[in-house]
Amino acid sequence: MRAARVLTERQLNRSVLARQLLLERARLSLPRALERVGGLQAQYAPSMYVGLWSRVAAFQRDQLTRALERRAVVQATLMRSTIHLVSAGDYWPMAVAVRDGRRRRWKATHKNLSEPEVARAAERLRSQLRDGPLKRGEVQAVIGECELGAAGAWLEMVRVPPSGTWTRRRADLFGLAEEWVQRPEVSEADALELIVRRYLGAFGPATPADVAGWAGIPAPDVEPALERVRLRRFRSELDEDLIDLPRMPIPEADVIAPPRFLPTWDANLLVHTRRAGILPEQYRPLIFNSKTPQSVGTFLIDGRVGGTWRFDTGADRIRIEPFEPIPRGARRELEREADALAAFHR
Repeated sequence: MRAARVLTERQLNRSVLARQLLLERARLSLPRALERVGGLQAQYAPSMYVGLWSRVAAFQRDQLTRALERRAVVQATLMRSTIHLVSAGDYWPMAVAVRDGRRRRWKATHKNLSEPEVARAAERLRSQLRDGPLKRGEVQAVIGECELGAAGAWLEMVRVPPSGTWTRRRADLFGLAEEWVQRPEVSEADALELIVRRYLGAFGPATPADVAGWAGIPAPDVEPALERVRLRRFRSELDEDLIDLPRMPIPEADVIAPPRFLPTWDANLLVHTRRAGILPEQYRPLIFNSKTPQSVGTFLIDGRVGGTWRFDTGADRIRIEPFEPIPRGARRELEREADALAAFHR
């Protein structure tokens, strides 16, 4: 049996960046781009706009707002019980795949209400949402003592535009998913298989535990789906077994990675991609800490986080705070990218 190919950290870095459309912006429709990158985390509305700007060629803000209004893309609580922006086609398989994990997580951390009580609250809410979307306060009035997150684990809801858009950033309007997005017949087995394919297509090569961690579901739930998918295998420099989909790109280590700006909560900085070295470990406490639980905007230099950024409305510019000196050539490229991002904010 031939030994598995060993991939260096830099090769894994370039593989993730390529699949995340961060080596080269892609000319894709927004639904297709979102499927390629496994969706974008979207608790703070501008983050998904900036995330697409860094990945899709010639992206404009109104493209996403129109796609949300036309229901081509959807905002909803999905992976890891966090709000994600995904294609309409991916929504129901992802919702089915993570449903049990969301419920188990709620039951493990909440003891004040029983499962039957939450299920009844969710059914009351379903009945009210059939008449149209509700604001957060109206939802809470229907479900009473039940928390919104708990009700959402038993009832699929979407964030209805204009809420959650660039100009209406709060998640203050909720709709019934089954009336907002056409619901296909999808089995849990097929849904979990899609989760595996989306993760590996967006972040591979990786481990089965990475798939489960990203999705927010127990690792044993992923195993049957992995058996249904044709995989190729690698090893990391740390002697980890890695899996991947066939024919996915693994660029050479010396491929140039241009400067890129990442928004808050970008999934490339989370621990499931740690082996790719996109966020150097010495900087992790600067990005994720108790003072900034939502993380902060970061920029990449040569495929690694080199500092943070923010849009200064008073100065009408992007302010960057490097963690270490930036080489002159890379600095010029970063500044050009910052000027373009400032124009996008305007």
